[in-house]
Amino acid sequence: MTDPHAGARLWSALQDNVAHAVVGASEPLRLMTIALLAEGHALLEDVPGVGKTLLARAFARSLGLGFGRVQGTPDLLPSDVTGSSVLADGSFRFIPGPIFTNVLLVDEINRATPRTQSALLEAMQERQVSVDGETRPIPAPFLVLATQNPIELEGTFALPEAQLDRFLVRIAIGYPAEEDERAIARRYRTSVEPLEAIEPVLDPAALPELRDAARTATVSHEVEAYIVRLVRATREHPDLQLGASPRASVALYRAAQAAAFLAGRDFVLPDDVAALVGPVLTHRLVVDVDRELRGATAAEALTGIVGQVPVGVGAGTG
Repeated sequence: MTDPHAGARLWSALQDNVAHAVVGASEPLRLMTIALLAEGHALLEDVPGVGKTLLARAFARSLGLGFGRVQGTPDLLPSDVTGSSVLADGSFRFIPGPIFTNVLLVDEINRATPRTQSALLEAMQERQVSVDGETRPIPAPFLVLATQNPIELEGTFALPEAQLDRFLVRIAIGYPAEEDERAIARRYRTSVEPLEAIEPVLDPAALPELRDAARTATVSHEVEAYIVRLVRATREHPDLQLGASPRASVALYRAAQAAAFLAGRDFVLPDDVAALVGPVLTHRLVVDVDRELRGATAAEALTGIVGQVPVGVGAGTG
């Protein structure tokens, strides 16, 4: 694909279409689209009732993709997600689980046990699941949208750093503005199900080509060096016990390419990178315990890093 404006057209159509069901969620929607184009996954971390499930369903429906949902509970088994074989007519028949879809919403992932979380981890990383000694591929594209409530921690199992690192972006939807919240209330006066107004704006068969186009966005040597400097700076920050890994550099690189593509450009700007530092890196960092007790946060550390790390020729890589 050589059309540099294909990404901008996709973003405009997707934004307008999802707005029929979801109000005031432009930035979360953009980050979900970036995750899809960059072949990553997204962690939606916010309080209940702000529209995470509705946004996920509207996103999948707008792109004509299959949608599945799993509710995280302590008694959820890996087979409840991946599927299992049952004996029927004298032979075993595999019944696929909800993971065999394009967009999988895992609601309250931190309520699932570590064993079930590890089954999801394999699927997220390998795009396949192993059931009864057989490896089965998951349909492409495959995007996991996992939600967790950052406030309520009772009865939860914290996601390990290894699994958090598999999420390309962390998304916070937040409460809507007053006018947006009034618009949300009005929608349910005229329609019980706002999703009925959502029609696909894209043939799913075109997604691989769009992904390939996003990967061709040019990243100059200066911007590439800027990405690496930002990630390396997290390893030296006094407030952080654990900085970002080289996988984070790759994630920031790929996300910036997708962001440039959605903006209608075939090249990445430093501003693309800076705008994605928070969503891509925050959940990969561990704040030092003593510093955290004094009010330090990963978000504040990243804000300081972006303000201090230089951009441009001659800035250095150390």
